[in-house]
Amino acid sequence: MAKITLKLYTHEELLELEEWFKKIDLPESIQLDKATYIPDLKDTINRLFVQAEINYENPKMQGAIYLLERLKAKLEETQK
Repeated sequence: MAKITLKLYTHEELLELEEWFKKIDLPESIQLDKATYIPDLKDTINRLFVQAEINYENPKMQGAIYLLERLKAKLEETQK
């Protein structure tokens, strides 16, 4: 089994990510992938940042940050 390397975010990196989301005009909803539809994107992002703020130092609890990064990539892709 391949070992997965996780990136641990610093608090400063987390704040930079949060600022990025604050600077853009968010759609009301988003289809992140075939299986992931987010009907209330703004609320979801706010909740993910609450989780990320609590858990950013815990390598086993990086799911919220991973999802925020996926959302950022999708939004950047759709803004082109």
